[in-house]
Amino acid sequence: MARLGFGVDIGGSGIKGAVVDLDAGTLATERYKVLTPQPSTPAAVAGAVAEVVRHFGWQEAFGCTFPAVVQEGVARTAANVDQKWVGTNIEKVLGSSTGLDVYAVNDADAAGVAEATWGAAAGVDGLVIVVTLGTGIGTALIYRGLLVPNSELGHLELDGVDYETKASAAARERDRLSWEKWAKRLQRYFSALEFYLRPALFVVGGGVSRRADKFLPLLNLDARILPAHFHNEAGIIGAAYLASRAGCRPEPAPSAASVGVSPASETGVLAEEPAPPAASLEPAPTT
Repeated sequence: MARLGFGVDIGGSGIKGAVVDLDAGTLATERYKVLTPQPSTPAAVAGAVAEVVRHFGWQEAFGCTFPAVVQEGVARTAANVDQKWVGTNIEKVLGSSTGLDVYAVNDADAAGVAEATWGAAAGVDGLVIVVTLGTGIGTALIYRGLLVPNSELGHLELDGVDYETKASAAARERDRLSWEKWAKRLQRYFSALEFYLRPALFVVGGGVSRRADKFLPLLNLDARILPAHFHNEAGIIGAAYLASRAGCRPEPAPSAASVGVSPASETGVLAEEPAPPAASLEPAPTT
């Protein structure tokens, strides 16, 4: 019998949840989605999350993504949600509204863990940058099973602006860009990431990744770039998995492909079993 978990993905425009098969790394149910309340205050979002949880009748601990730097359950920033979240303990607020234990994690980090464990980045021997394109831009850095949490490289400043305002999927829709014109902005963004970090692989997630054939072939990079295996389901899967590994549920059996949790799991730092020396990776340029 499959071990089940539950994940909720809070975004700037929608809040989605589903039951997750923790053995297969897949959704065990269809997603249920509600619109993110406007304004997206802690009380309003907590009520929406409770609705998602009640829809499934879920009665155990669950994982939840949040579009912010998350440290020990506390939001330190607030991207595309109300600024009242800054300094708020996400786990306590959502726990109060649902009556359940909650494990909160940065949204892109959750997606990155799912892709590194079961998806497009599984088994990659080198630095992987997972980039989620949605209301904003989220990033996750994973190197040989080690997640560097809260990278927030979607807010890289290029040409004098926070570049998620130019290159996110929401920006494409807002500015009514063709795929070709949007790809030029993405080229600017991914080229900058490649210059500074020299990844072996980019993985592009978010709902727009389902149409990756429209824009990924237009990009010219040295690193490989692939669409996310789980598209915009990755956050739900990763959140449920991390909640289970954090002790909210019994520890899953280890697998060769899985990304494990280090003793500092409450900080969101992940670690894999010791591995042989990494293949050479060109160092990022210094200035």
